[in-house]
Amino acid sequence: MEQEKAMSGEGEAAEVAIAATATAGEGGDAPPQPPKSKEPAAPQTSEATKDEVPPERPPLRCLVLTGFGGYDKVKLQSRPAAPPAPGPGQLTVRVRACGLNFADLMIRQGVYDRLPSVPFTPGMEGAGVVIAVGEGVSDRKVGDRVMVLVSSGMWQEEVTVPAVQTFPMPEAMSFEEAAALPVNYITAYMVLFDCGNLRPGHSVLVHMAAGGVGLAAIQLCKTVENVTVFGTASASKHDVLKEKGVSHPIDYHTSNYVDEVKKISPKGVDIVLDPLGGADTYKAYNLLKPMGKVVTYGVANLLTGPKRNLMAMAKTWWNQFSVSALQLLQANRGICGFHLNYLENEVELVSRVVLQLMTLYSEGHIKPHIDSVWPFEKVADAMKQIQEKKNVGKVILVPNSEKKN
Repeated sequence: MEQEKAMSGEGEAAEVAIAATATAGEGGDAPPQPPKSKEPAAPQTSEATKDEVPPERPPLRCLVLTGFGGYDKVKLQSRPAAPPAPGPGQLTVRVRACGLNFADLMIRQGVYDRLPSVPFTPGMEGAGVVIAVGEGVSDRKVGDRVMVLVSSGMWQEEVTVPAVQTFPMPEAMSFEEAAALPVNYITAYMVLFDCGNLRPGHSVLVHMAAGGVGLAAIQLCKTVENVTVFGTASASKHDVLKEKGVSHPIDYHTSNYVDEVKKISPKGVDIVLDPLGGADTYKAYNLLKPMGKVVTYGVANLLTGPKRNLMAMAKTWWNQFSVSALQLLQANRGICGFHLNYLENEVELVSRVVLQLMTLYSEGHIKPHIDSVWPFEKVADAMKQIQEKKNVGKVILVPNSEKKN
């Protein structure tokens, strides 16, 4: 798989200058700006000579979800390229790479919560170069390389976002790595440490261990002394899981993972990471040691194919886990829920986690594992890679049509 290297400062500056001085039609990413009583200061852009004629910019390409359903509902479209005009507290980013998550498959099928009205551009995370900075933004400047975490809208060549939803990239980090980090690693970190209270000597069961969150969780477990990791995945992925730090990989296709865990640890485990939902949450709860915790952060059992399956949805919700406070008290067990999208207003909390992750990255303790990189034109194939459970690690989308997987 070909990975894009971080661009040189000169190359970035040249592109930023072109983007910032261009003129064309209207973009549609930024939310409506509130009325202002006085004319705001002009957004910061890179300088051009007075006599220079701004070059025409080609239309900006974007992926648009036109309706809920199968792979064909995500279309590659274009919109006129306008001069970057971020509002107060915003900045505009030229996107270099975007993350593709399991949640994006659920969004496409219409089984995710907090869905915008179609048509809209999906994408929760990405990385790129700042090309314009709005009024009131003092900690970002044109030319900065940043990663971005938003609720939607990243799958396009340019995006305007609140500056507080961007984070500086370490110098050694590639754009693909930066696009792979926010959703998966923030989720894994908060599930393990904030919710699960991971400590030395604990044992952890990681479902979907070869996926983006799964591999992030495995790497983070290795930062704590003497942690035993069980991981469920297809047998073909077990060698990679062992290399990454899984003590006991389990093929959920051919064996009962509950029985396999109890063969090795009869009392169960301290933490179960549950992205599955339904009946698997019951199994997770019953696998806990005293003082153990289940952290549920997804309902992957809702998806059984490329289109919404009403029978699978009904079965999953029928089997959804329920427990009373008295049962928790008597069992000395805990259950916690985590949903990153609902933390969008918790800027300080999320920023604290990102800072911790950047330190771990710089120290070499974590590094996103990129499964494959796909151009926007191949978004259906990229989605199939995850839907058909072929990926080991993160699937990345890039605007560059010449980028080949």
